[in-house]
Amino acid sequence: MTKNNNIDGILLLNKPLGISSNTAVQKLKRIFGAKKVGHTGTLDPLATGLLPLCFGEATKFSSYLLDADKEYIAIIQLGITTTTYDSEGEILTQSPVVANFDTINMVVNTFMGVITQIPPIY
Repeated sequence: MTKNNNIDGILLLNKPLGISSNTAVQKLKRIFGAKKVGHTGTLDPLATGLLPLCFGEATKFSSYLLDADKEYIAIIQLGITTTTYDSEGEILTQSPVVANFDTINMVVNTFMGVITQIPPIY
């Protein structure tokens, strides 16, 4: 496809594991030869899922999508601390987790609502 195509619209990408949001944008920009492409939120390389990509005139609406409510589903492993705060880091400590459903549910509920997040050292 030729470069600098005037493409307008939103593409809903199911971002695979292993690439960043920016990498996805750059690849699709090349594939479509689009002048202007942007994403509406960052998914790190360990995250998979829906990543809306805005092309051309649709980039004007990306701020509305950035501020929209989002929902995340996570698979977690308890009892491990790593050097990077994520699954890619070297394991620093590992301890058994003894908890029942009510205890885990109580802790999970502390992550609901507005929170201050410490992102992984990536």
